Amino acid sequence: MLSESQNIEFKSSWRDEYLKWICGFANAGGGTIFLGKDDAGKVVGLIDAKRLLEEIPNKVKDILGIIVDVNLHETTDGEFIEIVVEAYPNAVNYKGQYHYRSGSTKQELKGAALDKFLLKKQGRRWDGVPVPKVTVKEMKQETFEFFKKRGIKSKRLAEEILTEDIEHLLENLNLYENGNLKRAAILLFHPDPEKFVTGAYIKIGNFETDDDLRFQDEVHGNLFEQVEKTMDLLFTKYVKALISYEDIHRVETYEYPKDAIREALLNAISHKDYSGAAPIQISVYKDKVMIWNEGKLPENWTIETLLEKHSSLPYNPDIANAFFRSGYVESWGRGISKISRICSEAGLPKPLFYYKSSGIWVVFKKDIYNKEFLVDIGLNDRQLDALIFFKSKGGIFSSEYVDRYKVSDRTARYDLAELVIRKLLLKIGDKKSTKYLFPINFR
Repeated sequence: MLSESQNIEFKSSWRDEYLKWICGFANAGGGTIFLGKDDAGKVVGLIDAKRLLEEIPNKVKDILGIIVDVNLHETTDGEFIEIVVEAYPNAVNYKGQYHYRSGSTKQELKGAALDKFLLKKQGRRWDGVPVPKVTVKEMKQETFEFFKKRGIKSKRLAEEILTEDIEHLLENLNLYENGNLKRAAILLFHPDPEKFVTGAYIKIGNFETDDDLRFQDEVHGNLFEQVEKTMDLLFTKYVKALISYEDIHRVETYEYPKDAIREALLNAISHKDYSGAAPIQISVYKDKVMIWNEGKLPENWTIETLLEKHSSLPYNPDIANAFFRSGYVESWGRGISKISRICSEAGLPKPLFYYKSSGIWVVFKKDIYNKEFLVDIGLNDRQLDALIFFKSKGGIFSSEYVDRYKVSDRTARYDLAELVIRKLLLKIGDKKSTKYLFPINFR
């Protein structure tokens, strides 16, 4: 027996307000409404079914402006009507209201959600909408020069671009339409895009715990400036470098690979839903960096889709195209795999990705097996040394611990058991065959 779902709705009788449900199906993926069935899908019969068979198509056509198939079915339990609604390419409204079927519920679209829906029906994206009364002269010349040099260096732009006028450049980037600059052009090249787009900036915070913010910064300016300023700020103020020497040369190794963080930042900027008015947020903790942007995955995508090889479907295609031409990003949906590969090559855990209704998170975990972090959590000298010394071997036998630190079996078991409790090691086997492994995520 059928049950209510994204594409199926049961109603025991007809009310004219159900035209809203038909509107919702037409604006989504289509669907079927059954009249004369209860919520469980059981036939309960329908009064005046033959009259409704004639009235409903006319009401749908007159009020919604669309055509639906209305079919009458007769059973031993009574008659029921089937209303089959196709998905419509254009937006359908019910007396000026736009309804949409989501899951097994109907929503009335308003505000930013309605704007995005109408743009989608028109085959447009938010960043491709023209903005009147903003001139090319208001754009930041220095950013154009930066863009040109990066594009030439990455071989995504020809050297002739250096002598090209700004209007021609913007037209080639598809950022100019009927004499008006698009929203993407303003975000990319205007000195103060927040005059036109609320929340078009980045917040960075250093957290001791989730509710203990130690200090914070905000990064403003156009998107190219935000990328450069954010990377500079993160790696001079928020992320520490481990110092070592090769001969007489000082070497700085950061806790997180710069290229991976940059790629995640570029993803957040390219895929952010700028109509939501919330800034991109970067939260830095002792053991992790979290980057959040408001936005949604493409329809029918999951995090698993994102982690597999996938096509490139940027939320803001005009912004993504400019980033590609500048050499900032690839164009084949390889950003996520690139981030994971860079972290693995640096000996760090692969980043975690989360998708919730309001946005997308990427979480970078620090290699916790470093002296600074281990001292902070209160390990004794033996435990600290063991985690660093044995890490490359992937595990520790109790006997190895006894031999290295000249302690009793009991002391070794006690030290190692504490590391298991702290989830720094995993215990495998019993007694003499016991081995303490480094969790796979940190190897």
